[in-house]
Amino acid sequence: MTHDHTAHTHAGHSHGHSHAPADFGRAFIIGILLNTLFVLFEVVYGTLAKSLALVADAGHNASDVLGLLLAWVAYLAARRRPTRRHTYGFRRSSILASLTNAVLLLIALGVIIWEAIHRFAEPAPVAGGTVIWVATLGIAINGVTAYLFASGRKGDLNLRGAYQHMFADALVSAGVVVAGIVILFTGWNWLDPVVSLALAAVILYGTWGLLRESLDLALDAVPEGVDLNEVQAFLTAQPGVTGVHDLHVWGMSTTETALTVHLVVPDGLPDEGLQHLRHELHERFGVEHATVQTEQGRVPCDLLPDEVV
Repeated sequence: MTHDHTAHTHAGHSHGHSHAPADFGRAFIIGILLNTLFVLFEVVYGTLAKSLALVADAGHNASDVLGLLLAWVAYLAARRRPTRRHTYGFRRSSILASLTNAVLLLIALGVIIWEAIHRFAEPAPVAGGTVIWVATLGIAINGVTAYLFASGRKGDLNLRGAYQHMFADALVSAGVVVAGIVILFTGWNWLDPVVSLALAAVILYGTWGLLRESLDLALDAVPEGVDLNEVQAFLTAQPGVTGVHDLHVWGMSTTETALTVHLVVPDGLPDEGLQHLRHELHERFGVEHATVQTEQGRVPCDLLPDEVV
């Protein structure tokens, strides 16, 4: 099989990074510091109060600290210039970090579940008052952190994720407060491991998604939110295009999408056509880095566009 590579053109390299703008750098730092200190504080007081619910809640908060760190890493890595050895820069480091964090969180989750099961067999007294005021502090910290990202959540996917995670944490801490009040007035110490398992389920839900998405990105899968059939249909519908093949879409990082494709264009594709194509790929599918190779000539039968599966 031969290809007539009479035109080899890059459809521009638009790096429209979806990381936080400069004025959110301080928000990341404040949010990470506040939540890290609170996680340590919650672990200490949860241990002293013999409350596995507080320790489990600390694990959930730790997962969001890691999420903030990943967003910050992506923010910083996107600013590093590529080198002759790392021609794409260090964008994929965020994928490796998210995969590592997911594995570590699953290990910590196993420890929490194991301890909760043992608590059912031998319930231990819980300092309900301590649980209440520590979790209340968590509501305040998570609420403040969510507020730091509230103004940017509509225009930036990373900021939206940070906001949603912090807001959800505030709700989880509210659940711990309710458990503490019930324990304080009823003495139902068995409620502590019940709440712990409920929080473990919340952590598992988020961690499993993180693990799955990280593995997909590490294996160069099509990023979530991008329909490859729609991308192919869009490219096939372009004026003058008679064939589409070697279409690949993958994540360069946790925030950037890249695309390469061969288009069969018998009459050639003008420069303005490439510029329009680049713009539309970015606007429709969030592709920041598009490389398009055009080929002139007839279309071999096996290169006719089929449904992408």
